[in-house]
Amino acid sequence: MSSLTNEQLERYSRHIILQQVGGKGQEKILAGKVLIIGTGGLGSPAAMYLAAAGVGTIGLVDFDVVDLSNLQRQILHQTKDVGRPKIQSGEESIHAMNPDVTVHTYNEMVTAANIRDIIRDQDYDFIIDGTDNFPAKFLINDACVFEQKAFSHAGIIRFQGQLMTYVPGKGPCYRCVFPTMPPKDAVPTCRQAGVLGVMGGVIGTLQATEALKYILGVGDLLTGYLLTYDALTMTFRKVKIPRNPHCAVCGDHPTITELVDYEQPACDLRAARKG
Repeated sequence: MSSLTNEQLERYSRHIILQQVGGKGQEKILAGKVLIIGTGGLGSPAAMYLAAAGVGTIGLVDFDVVDLSNLQRQILHQTKDVGRPKIQSGEESIHAMNPDVTVHTYNEMVTAANIRDIIRDQDYDFIIDGTDNFPAKFLINDACVFEQKAFSHAGIIRFQGQLMTYVPGKGPCYRCVFPTMPPKDAVPTCRQAGVLGVMGGVIGTLQATEALKYILGVGDLLTGYLLTYDALTMTFRKVKIPRNPHCAVCGDHPTITELVDYEQPACDLRAARKG
């Protein structure tokens, strides 16, 4: 017998009529727990759509405050939020969207010292990497491999974006594709290069889609694939990527056995250029 209330049956009715979801699937979503690291261009649309879908527990990690320049793409925040911590405005936006959702906030930067504790805090099912710098991306990847957690990597810059999904034991991790960070200053930052605001909406929403599919256990995830998107030519490319048995973190004989804080902040552009 369904545990959904009459209000929930109405709110999620378009989900429930889907054969792949139904009432049981919606209950899975309501019981789901997703951690979003970074509430900017990628994390904002991901958070809004996961909240609308009824994901019962959403964690928001961010140490930044809302800046006027964020509002061109970071739809979780509004003009009235300028100067406020992003996790505060993010939590308010989610609750305004859907009171079913419990929000846990972490007003801190992820580091080697705290990321595993944050992931364990609510025993999150799925992690969304909404960051815009290489050190955070490598740290999130390594932590998810160590914690055996599925996560979605993504990056956007200019008119290009990319994403992939890691599932423990089922495909390559981020380091299988990008073994090491590029040299310092080799890649421009988003602030230097710019980004079309809607790029976050396209790629961040795809990350939310991967999270929902993972929770529901339906469809094919981007496990073993890198999906790239070029907005100028309106083309997607899905490139198959094998697991690297020599990967330093998820390989057969890993050489990275503990988390490390890296330097050299930069946007994730390298693979997008190849697309």
